[in-house]
Amino acid sequence: MDTQNTSAPSRAQSAAGGNPTRPRHHTAGVIHENTHHTARFTVIGNHLTQHKELSLLAIGLGCHIQSLPTGTPTDIKSLTARFKEGATRIAAALRELEAHGYLRRERIRTATGRIITRTISCNQPGHRRQPADTDCPAPPQPRPASAHRPQPRPRKALPAVPQPTQAAATALHQQATDLLSTLRRHDPRLLLSATDTAHLAPGVIAWLEREVAPTAVRHALTSDLPADALRRPAALLAHRLVTQLPPPPPYRTRSTPPPVRDKLRTCESCDRAFRAPETETHCRDCRTQVCTESSGA
Repeated sequence: MDTQNTSAPSRAQSAAGGNPTRPRHHTAGVIHENTHHTARFTVIGNHLTQHKELSLLAIGLGCHIQSLPTGTPTDIKSLTARFKEGATRIAAALRELEAHGYLRRERIRTATGRIITRTISCNQPGHRRQPADTDCPAPPQPRPASAHRPQPRPRKALPAVPQPTQAAATALHQQATDLLSTLRRHDPRLLLSATDTAHLAPGVIAWLEREVAPTAVRHALTSDLPADALRRPAALLAHRLVTQLPPPPPYRTRSTPPPVRDKLRTCESCDRAFRAPETETHCRDCRTQVCTESSGA
């Protein structure tokens, strides 16, 4: 009965201090009760949420911006309307995020020429990737001017117009030009450029050469115009000058040319004015008197 159990400990051992592998129970600190998210969540790195240099406002604002959909306004005015902090504190927080690489602000020019500021949120500062691989898209590289500037379409030539004779083209050119330049008074859509006027003028001269009055030419060009907008009024006028060209005037035999009238001269005998060739020096009466005196002698 007096035999001792040599395997049993001689005295009770304390759990505190002697057994370092035994877990300790803390009485203070955060305890997480996490639920797995399946929708409406954002993955944010601890390098932002536990940043040692950013202020609490900057960390919270950075998390908020990273959770926003692409295209959401993040300017100071929009953020001030969303949160209670004033514009000064929000602006300072944005500068903090920009200084540590979580934001980039770039000024770009839109297609209309307007200058805007684009804010780029980076969830991993210092790592720029392609737009498909990250939430921090790199700005588009400017293309050469020839690549994105549309090339002007070649202008289609105007239809040919009737051509007058050389003599008529010289004599009636100004009258035809004046007629074309005043068509806009009858219809503002018929405002012609100098190039179009020079092209159409020979066709108008061909009409005037055929003894068509200017008012009739103007009526033929301005009557019954389409109600819609005229894309190329010069082309329409050229078509009318060709399709509505009147026939030449009927042939007329040349009449007997009028007799040539001699110039007035003064009689050397009676100083009376008379018409006669340059060889005659006396009027008819004086010539008769000279002839009578010569025959009596």
